[in-house]
Amino acid sequence: MKLSHGDTLLVATHNPGKLREIRELLAPFGIRAKGAAELHVPEPEETGTTFTENALLKAKAAAHSSGLPALADDSGLCVAALAGAPGIYSARWAGPDKNFAVGISRIESELRRKGAMRSLAKFVCVLALAAHGGETDAFEGEVCGHLEFPPRGSKGFGYDPIFVPEGLSQTFGEMDPMRKHAMSHRARAFQKFLAATSLSNLSEP
Repeated sequence: MKLSHGDTLLVATHNPGKLREIRELLAPFGIRAKGAAELHVPEPEETGTTFTENALLKAKAAAHSSGLPALADDSGLCVAALAGAPGIYSARWAGPDKNFAVGISRIESELRRKGAMRSLAKFVCVLALAAHGGETDAFEGEVCGHLEFPPRGSKGFGYDPIFVPEGLSQTFGEMDPMRKHAMSHRARAFQKFLAATSLSNLSEP
């Protein structure tokens, strides 16, 4: 599936943090990114058992509903000491109001009980692209690191304030957004997306 400068792409998320990050990643390539809320596209129930299944489910539903090519993100934090949890349930751990302070508190409580406060962890992201005609593709990226408490920084979103990428001392929440964009799980999936759609050959005129 190819995209061209000036195309409109529906970003199938109601999460403002994810939408902002994806828009920033798309900006240099002249793609007009519209959020699902802006176009009144509902979120389908996430019934998949993997990040890829849920990302494809969301992308296909958004493309069908809007008639536009749709890019969906399914991502989460996988904590080694919690056997990979919260994983695909990362947003659900934040509660019905998507208050990630609640999710962070739950992770901290679980790790404290296990005596593993600096557990290894990784962020995983799958970006799924779907055309209105049914064509789909998916791109996965991950970044490894460890968790630290208490949370630090307010520049990111979600679980960023407790995640320290491998080899660094700052959390994603403390990091300048451009630095995060260069190394994050979403950025790594995005590079694969760029190559597959030929956007890597484009730049703003």
